[in-house]
Amino acid sequence: MMLLLQVCAAYLIGAIPTGVILTKMTGAEDIRQSGSGNIGATNVYRVAGRTLGVITLIGDCLKGVIPVLIAQRFLHLGTGSVALIAIATFLGHCYPVYLGFKGGKGVATALGIFLVLSPATILCDLIIFILVLWKWRFISLASVSAAAFTPFFVYFFLQSITLFVATLIIAALVIWRHKANIERLLNGNENRFNL
Repeated sequence: MMLLLQVCAAYLIGAIPTGVILTKMTGAEDIRQSGSGNIGATNVYRVAGRTLGVITLIGDCLKGVIPVLIAQRFLHLGTGSVALIAIATFLGHCYPVYLGFKGGKGVATALGIFLVLSPATILCDLIIFILVLWKWRFISLASVSAAAFTPFFVYFFLQSITLFVATLIIAALVIWRHKANIERLLNGNENRFNL
């Protein structure tokens, strides 16, 4: 019962729509009706500016850090329980109850999760992300590329089948949530990212 409550709490934290809250507080456009319609940091950056985009990125990342950090470092839960909390947190961001289950793509929240679980994995993912973004200037392609490698890095560094499977689920969902971007990439009409 306690684990169920912890998983539900992780989901509700993950479901907090950082970008929507920030843009409403500052009087910016409703990001669900602007740009790509996504609630994540990239769309906030494009619609409401760099500062709100960066703050959204940090907020979405913290949603991943907090539940997993509490589970692992303070509650000292086992690997299986931590994996469930990580997945619940990620699902909260992607399918938030507060927004009718229409959320973001999960990249920043996954970043927060793996900053706690495997910082070395994040370093490797960051290298892939930067190289792909530098070469092609597509955030979506960089995100999908990093996500595809994440389960293998997690297994290499942590040697845990449980966390490998949990990461595989998260990575597959990140890629699935980018399906529209992948279609645009294949059709040659995806938006390039410019600083």
